[in-house]
Amino acid sequence: MDFSTKKEQFILSVLVANHFGVLTRISGLFSRRGYNIDSLNVGETENPETSRMTIIVTGDEYIKSQIVKQLGKLQEVMKVEMLPKEETVLREHLLIKINVSRETRSEITEAVNVFRGKIVDFNSDSVTVEINGEPSKLNAFIEFTKSYGIIEMCRSGALAMKRGANSL
Repeated sequence: MDFSTKKEQFILSVLVANHFGVLTRISGLFSRRGYNIDSLNVGETENPETSRMTIIVTGDEYIKSQIVKQLGKLQEVMKVEMLPKEETVLREHLLIKINVSRETRSEITEAVNVFRGKIVDFNSDSVTVEINGEPSKLNAFIEFTKSYGIIEMCRSGALAMKRGANSL
């Protein structure tokens, strides 16, 4: 089999049984093979007996095929699908606390509006901002705020769905 050695990010959508230990078994599969997970998000679906995992991994074609094959062997995994980036809606959630002063407050507030974010906590020396969107949008906002001073931040793993009426 001829596999490309070019490394790139790929998005997996995985439907799994919603019960104790599934996340441990799946993350263990990645760990045992030395594959790093760039982003992981898991939550219950419209059916409380199933959860949907969005996993983003960087690797070549060989790693991609191995992950899909190995995930498919796990008893708790109902379905694995590779989501093509151009056919996928991808979103993350960011909470970021930024230093502010009287002089910088309006600049930061204006930037939050430009990035379609929301100020969720406002103090005399800091603001906490919530932003949802594509990872590149969140990265750009983080870069912008570095000069003001990031006090702390947390970022969710990506959520992804294929565009159109088809479902996993």
